Amino acid sequence: MSGSDLGLLVRTAAHLQPSQVGHRIRLRTQAAALRRWPNAGRRLLGGPDPATAVGWPPGFAPLDAQAPERWPRLADLSAGRLVLLGMPRELGDPPDWRQTGAPALWRHHLHYWDWAWGLAADPDPVSARAAFARLWRSWRTATIFGGSDAWLPYPAAARAWSWCGLHDGLVAGSDIETGFVTELAAHVGFLRRHLESDVGGNHLLKGIKALVGLAVFFSDRRLLTQALGQLTSQLAVQVLPDGGHYERAPAYHCQVLADLADIADLLRAARHEAMPALTAAIARMRRWLGVVLAPAGQVPMLNDGYPVEPAMLALLEPQPTPFAPLQALPDTGLVAATAGSWHLLADVGPPCPDELPAHAHADTLACLVHVDGAPLLVDTGTSTYAPGAVRDYERSTAAHNTVEVDGASSTEVWGAFRAATRARVHNVTAHADADGITLAATHDGFRRLRGSPVHHRRWLLTRTGLRVEDVVSGRGLHTVAVRWHLAPASAVRLIDATALVTAPAGMFEVTVDSTAQAALAVESQPVAIGFGRTTPAPMLACLMNTALPVRLTTWWRRASRSSSTSGRGLPA
Repeated sequence: MSGSDLGLLVRTAAHLQPSQVGHRIRLRTQAAALRRWPNAGRRLLGGPDPATAVGWPPGFAPLDAQAPERWPRLADLSAGRLVLLGMPRELGDPPDWRQTGAPALWRHHLHYWDWAWGLAADPDPVSARAAFARLWRSWRTATIFGGSDAWLPYPAAARAWSWCGLHDGLVAGSDIETGFVTELAAHVGFLRRHLESDVGGNHLLKGIKALVGLAVFFSDRRLLTQALGQLTSQLAVQVLPDGGHYERAPAYHCQVLADLADIADLLRAARHEAMPALTAAIARMRRWLGVVLAPAGQVPMLNDGYPVEPAMLALLEPQPTPFAPLQALPDTGLVAATAGSWHLLADVGPPCPDELPAHAHADTLACLVHVDGAPLLVDTGTSTYAPGAVRDYERSTAAHNTVEVDGASSTEVWGAFRAATRARVHNVTAHADADGITLAATHDGFRRLRGSPVHHRRWLLTRTGLRVEDVVSGRGLHTVAVRWHLAPASAVRLIDATALVTAPAGMFEVTVDSTAQAALAVESQPVAIGFGRTTPAPMLACLMNTALPVRLTTWWRRASRSSSTSGRGLPA
């Protein structure tokens, strides 16, 4: 390990809680022991008596079962084909459960078994049950308890929940039922000792959800009491007072909301007493989601995330809020503003919880802009979790609508899921009046650079456009870049110090004014449209080599159709 890597590791570890380190050592020790002695581990971990299984209450349908169009069909599974994350692969005959050539995230999804909800909804139940039995027997033969991707805690938790729900429609009364229930009992023994307390966040909640589902399935009151106690503790940590999930990634907010809604619905169906803290958390999360949705209803791709399908989003029941020109979510650090046809979503919060940087991007003081409900400025999103150049770029400041200094990111994101020094946001102010909506904030994420640069940003949103004033204070000579990522299908033409933008939202004139010499440039950069998929889109940059402090103001206004079409530019 190089000295710079060691420094990053030390600065990352400084944010961890001591208990996380202890849990990490314990879990890795357990994993090593299970890989060496899987059969002994299965016996020692144990689980409930399979004879105690009662299944889930009749009529309960988790959200995955309520959107069956999301899942693969019987014909494809019978032919050995499986599409996950939009990526088709051949399972083969017999199925290859290792899938060594697939990305790690695809392999994890393979072992979730949530894709089998498509079988549960098939109009030919006899064929669906036969296909499920064949696949399940193959999986059980091919996987070793506690080993490979199948028995990482997160896939095991997702699979346990799926299997509990699939039991009634695809397994009950069949010749695999005894073995299937025995395997579910083994999941209890594994998961209650492998909750991801070292990671926390949505991973820990997924494990708790699985234990709640298993406790109801096996009518295990003690396990249910323990799991609900853990859930109550995590709700206080992970669901912020403004309703946002503390990882500050809207797509993961949706995932956690779905998990909590499933738990609440299962408890209600099982006639368990109401949990006021759970009910209140769900209500706050639905209100939060109603605030951050784009004008056309999409989930914004801030931090790590993925497109949330409309069918699933509808099941989450985002709560529409009464119109207000300015809506702040102070604990999450997001501000939504609307003036006429212009809509702004600004990120003025911390990049991540101190102890959980996995899904953070270096996007402090970035923003998204829609006009007439169509995108103008976008987040470039996330197309991969694999370490490497693509992951590094998608998490970097350069991939977001904000200011970069000396080629450095405002938060030291590195590796696949790590972050060292983080940007700290100060002096957030927001108000609306007859002249428009003004929002301002400051962050010190570049303090580690020579001269200690500090970024100050001020937005003014009116019915006629958006003005963004960026000030970088500090000392010495620096390279400063202000970048604007335009929606796919946009085009840009440069005419002297003006950019003419044609976007899905219409035609716009972009002008800049700076206290230093500034150069406008246009280049193509990828925008994620799903796992492993990107599309090119124009990026407009304003570049300066200057002594600090420096000020640059960018105006975004509607352009008339008669605007000049000459100039240099880059189409989408």
